[in-house]
Amino acid sequence: MSKLRFAPIFILLAAVGVTTTLPLAGIVPLVHAADDSAKAETVRPEIGVPLQAAQALLKEEKYKEALAKIAETDAVGNKTAFESYTVDRLRGAAAARAGDIKLAGSSFEAVIASGRLTADEQAKIVHALGSLYYDAEDYPKAIIWFTRSLKEGGSDPQTRTLLIQSYYLSNDIPRATSELQKDIAADESAGRAPSEQTLKLLVSCALKANDKPAYLSSLEKLNTYYPKKEYWLDILSRVQNKPGFSDHLTLDLYRLKAAAVQLQTSGEFTDVAQLALLAGFPAEAKKILDQGYQSGVLGSGPDAAKQKRLRDQANKGIADDQRTMAQSEASVSSTKEGTGQLNLGYALVTAGQFDKGLALMESGLKKGGLKRPEDAKLHLGIAYQMAGQKDKAIQIFKTVQGTDGVADLARLWLIQVNHPLN
Repeated sequence: MSKLRFAPIFILLAAVGVTTTLPLAGIVPLVHAADDSAKAETVRPEIGVPLQAAQALLKEEKYKEALAKIAETDAVGNKTAFESYTVDRLRGAAAARAGDIKLAGSSFEAVIASGRLTADEQAKIVHALGSLYYDAEDYPKAIIWFTRSLKEGGSDPQTRTLLIQSYYLSNDIPRATSELQKDIAADESAGRAPSEQTLKLLVSCALKANDKPAYLSSLEKLNTYYPKKEYWLDILSRVQNKPGFSDHLTLDLYRLKAAAVQLQTSGEFTDVAQLALLAGFPAEAKKILDQGYQSGVLGSGPDAAKQKRLRDQANKGIADDQRTMAQSEASVSSTKEGTGQLNLGYALVTAGQFDKGLALMESGLKKGGLKRPEDAKLHLGIAYQMAGQKDKAIQIFKTVQGTDGVADLARLWLIQVNHPLN
């Protein structure tokens, strides 16, 4: 997770107005007063003179020298509340410029506690204090001041983001996760896409907590709104390695991978083709192999002859299917259960005969008697998607249940259909 960076020093300096003329006794009226009753307040020369010198040094960017001048006022006893407030205000600005975060923080905390700030000034300094502590990696204090800023109506849209990052960076992962989930739920309820930064931080929380289910679910959420190849590859690998994932779904996993990010290696292309042939789908096998040849992954190297034999086998299977199609249709239609119709229908869909194939699959699903009815629904959804019937694919994917991995694949197909990788 990349940490946000801000410029809290400049926020503080803008809020406190370090170049304002100091009100020396009997000479200059107060310009920082929060109300009319304070306008007569002044500082004594023994305080005002070193502070004016400090202001001049600040303009010259001599920050340590400015702090030394301000420190001269510490010897003056019996300061009025206004004098203490004025010293703290300038000391905080000088310390911030000098990089003394601890001194800047304590000074501005005293300024806020004085009760002399206008509402606008206080809001700016409260938020800036949170940013100052955040930048200094003092996250517990950053949390205190960002929380106060939000409670007091702070309007900076980054404040909540910084607050949650402070929870994360201080290792309060449960609180960071909870707050992120609230923001994501609010965005989704309002029909907005959560920010990529928010979703990435949720993924980081799960990773930091070593919560594998939470990591997978948060990564899926990130991939839903901001799909990327690396997200898909990580998700598919984790789904396949989840406890209970059934080996009979390997071909279905590859089908999803081919649709989402494309197959990459010669081994993947040939493995999928072999699995498709074993399942009785030669047209699907040929389509996969053709993609491998077109991409240049297949057709050369030591396995070129093996790849050619596999493609020849797929072509032969397609020819055999075409010769026996009428007989196959009659056979599957006469059975009491729908597996045959589902398989033949899927084969037809992969061969481009969408209407005929989908009709057979729908009939087979209605007939029932299936060994794996959830797999059948998954395959019908994939067939709908191949046929360009997105709404029907979404509808059937939403109905898939199971604990062997089939429901995971259906859920991921929903992401792929609704948010394809560009």
